[in-house]
Amino acid sequence: MTSRTGSAPRIDLHAHSTASDGTLTPAELVGAAVDAGLDVLAITDHDTTAGWAPAVGALPPGLRLVRGAELSCRWSGEQPAVPLHLLAYLFDPDHPELVAELARVRAAREERGERMVGLLRADGIDVNWPDILAGAGGGTVGRPHLAQALIRAGLVDSVREAFGPNWLGERYRLPKEDIDVFRAIRLVRAAGGVPVFAHPRATRRGRVVPDEVIAELAAAGLAGLEVDHEDHSPAEREHVRALAAELGLLVTGSSDFHGTHKTVQLGAFSTSVEAYERIVADGVTEVASG
Repeated sequence: MTSRTGSAPRIDLHAHSTASDGTLTPAELVGAAVDAGLDVLAITDHDTTAGWAPAVGALPPGLRLVRGAELSCRWSGEQPAVPLHLLAYLFDPDHPELVAELARVRAAREERGERMVGLLRADGIDVNWPDILAGAGGGTVGRPHLAQALIRAGLVDSVREAFGPNWLGERYRLPKEDIDVFRAIRLVRAAGGVPVFAHPRATRRGRVVPDEVIAELAAAGLAGLEVDHEDHSPAEREHVRALAAELGLLVTGSSDFHGTHKTVQLGAFSTSVEAYERIVADGVTEVASG
């Protein structure tokens, strides 16, 4: 594989659009990827494939699009359960069991969001659920949409502040009804997809699963670990890289781009051609080319 510029290909396998909690539409996202000098982009909205068709329809010449999703998962080996995210690439979007599970998770996300708004309003905080739904534009509702409502109300200055313990990080946060991570891997594999554990060692986000569990996930069909990510410290990146090598898992690097909801930019981290080609070879859905 060669890049459009003749240099090493730039491959970003984790980005979000307005189909979930990003601020760029799928069409704007693929355009931004070209502007950022990317050769390959993965669209990985939370628990949905709604952004796939508009992204493919707007795909600029020379850009390759990996269709994927970021699944909201949990590991129940501790109580309360540890939340985690699974990136699923190139799966069949019509696989009945996976479609049903993603629909369940999206519905639970919406119910949770409305309940969190109820908690805020009970404390006299003037946020409005219909306005938040409208702001989501039909995409999967998440905490960033509530954070934007708090920003519009002048209660916080940034998404980071909104995610702090006094707001959506703890006081007004409710648990999600996520997918058991072992079930999620089975579903993704049954749908012909390639599962990669997103930011598995990001302790700044909260609790993480032990290495022994990642080894069990690898035995259950996990294909790779996202190593190079903004929420991993240098030491955490090296730890995950060594673990991937020990378990024979592929390694990815990605921006986890959300537009203005985060400061990280597209292409902030990149995946090797070798890892990308392994994902392409294992997936059932073809990469789309502009």
